[in-house]
Amino acid sequence: MYLISVEQDFDAAHFLRGYHGKCEALHGHRFRVVIKVKSSAVNDIGIAYDFTELKQHLADILARFDHTCLNDVPPFDKINPSSENIASIIYKELQPKLTGVPVSISCVEVWESPQSGVAYTPD
Repeated sequence: MYLISVEQDFDAAHFLRGYHGKCEALHGHRFRVVIKVKSSAVNDIGIAYDFTELKQHLADILARFDHTCLNDVPPFDKINPSSENIASIIYKELQPKLTGVPVSISCVEVWESPQSGVAYTPD
């Protein structure tokens, strides 16, 4: 099994509704997002999935979050922009971009800081 990973950052502010602590106030992060896809085989030139293509898919998704207040950006205008929700939304938006290719998403990681992150793995 091959595990292909790409990562990108985006900067955004957010606050957590219903949270009782300092994260209920508006604050910002440089979010680091790591995407891992898996494949059981490589193609005829020895590539499981093109890094450049995966990076572009991720960049397309993250572009609408970068330099925003996430609470103003759908779907986070309705649900909390927690790292957990950010990871699952990125997964849901990436999944259709990989339809018909011989890879599946293994994991979406969202890191708020070098010490604090979450990983979303599909069932």
